[in-house]
Amino acid sequence: MDATGTTTTTEISVRQPAPLELGIQWESAQAEACVDSVPGTRCLAGGQPSPSIVPALRRHARRRALSGREKIREALLLIFCDPAPRECRRLWLLSDGQWRQALQWLDVSGLALYFLDRIIDQGLQDMIPPRVLARLEKDLVDNTRRTDTMIAEANAIHADFQNAGLSYATLKGFSLWPVSVSRLELRSQLDLDFLVAEESAPEARRILEARGYRLHAISGRSWEFKAGEVPRPSLKNLYKATPHRCAELHIEPAEAELSLLARTERQCLHGVSFPVLAPEDLFLGQGMHLFKHLCSEFSRAAHMLEFRRHVMARSHDARFWARLRTLAEADSRVPLALGVATRWITHLMGEFAPEAFTSWTVARVPATVGLWIEGYGRQTVLADAPGTKLYLLLQQEMMRAGAAGARPAPQALVPRRFPPPIALPVPNESRASRIRRHWTQLRFILTRLRFHVVEDLRYLYEAYRWKRLLRGIGII
Repeated sequence: MDATGTTTTTEISVRQPAPLELGIQWESAQAEACVDSVPGTRCLAGGQPSPSIVPALRRHARRRALSGREKIREALLLIFCDPAPRECRRLWLLSDGQWRQALQWLDVSGLALYFLDRIIDQGLQDMIPPRVLARLEKDLVDNTRRTDTMIAEANAIHADFQNAGLSYATLKGFSLWPVSVSRLELRSQLDLDFLVAEESAPEARRILEARGYRLHAISGRSWEFKAGEVPRPSLKNLYKATPHRCAELHIEPAEAELSLLARTERQCLHGVSFPVLAPEDLFLGQGMHLFKHLCSEFSRAAHMLEFRRHVMARSHDARFWARLRTLAEADSRVPLALGVATRWITHLMGEFAPEAFTSWTVARVPATVGLWIEGYGRQTVLADAPGTKLYLLLQQEMMRAGAAGARPAPQALVPRRFPPPIALPVPNESRASRIRRHWTQLRFILTRLRFHVVEDLRYLYEAYRWKRLLRGIGII
């Protein structure tokens, strides 16, 4: 909304998908890299690597070959490309057991309902066994009800916030519609996020608590609230509407030099108008959120797909990219983070971003970071939950490039505290419910312990190989 009180709207060109042709050979740089070239080729000076580097890179590439399960997941992800590459032919040959495993990864990665929508849109239902298709269709029905419930809850909070005169905006989630998310019922959303001015935070907290929420955790300037009994962790409940609700308040400091809340716009959903970030701020927030998750143990492939769609929707908007660059370059870490995320998606799914964006983001990605993406990018995204610790090698190279890292590697390898409780006691909790809650927490702790032991050993081995690789090609 501008100074005159007029609502600002942004015109967006959303690219329509081309018909899916599974017989077409993928003619992108990604296909060439997967078939005949060497991981790392495009990250070392943007051209062909020197002859002395090629043998070392090929040895590294051979040891990084995808497993059969990872190849299936890769095909599931690549089905969203236009045209789809030849790797997608694998999906026609899957057994019922392989489809069950594939469904589990689609659920965890957040891609399941996007995948269903893509298959229906392209008329490829015959590729999926009837039982699998029926389960996905049921999940869509359940998630539609769940999304409607979350929208109703969000709209009630909007009404309370606006009646109280709070300065706030919706973050992530529903604000990604319609640019990154064409239909909200296709998205696997777990909570509601709000950016709130520091002076409005106490009242926002009071409003949430009046709606039954309880403060669950505080991390920096983020307050996490939960309401209702947490359902037993299970993928069966992923798409179902439950009494459990979760909301987060992200506090904007009063001394912020560039206030995001000072330039919000309005969006309408189910008849309710609410503030969202300006287009450039929304894009930066989405990109930095993606980068944060990529530099962690596990990242949902759906976040990559949504960011890719956002970039493609803005592809021909030169003014948008110019305004975005002006904002992003206020912090040198932001163009680098966006470049890493964009290059990573390009490595997985082929070229998609315009030069007006990549010229000041991807072009800044250091050689060793690009090499890490080529060597480990696919494995980390296609890994089983709870993921891997190979991101620590990426953090190491980011720090070498001058970008601040997260936790130091020793702290990430050997946690100094138990994980936080995944379920809090509720008033008048029964004995059976308390026992079930403690048992769930114990199982979670044992799962995390196994993860740390296995992934610490894997990290130490890969760190040794990584150092040898860099030393062998003369980077260190």
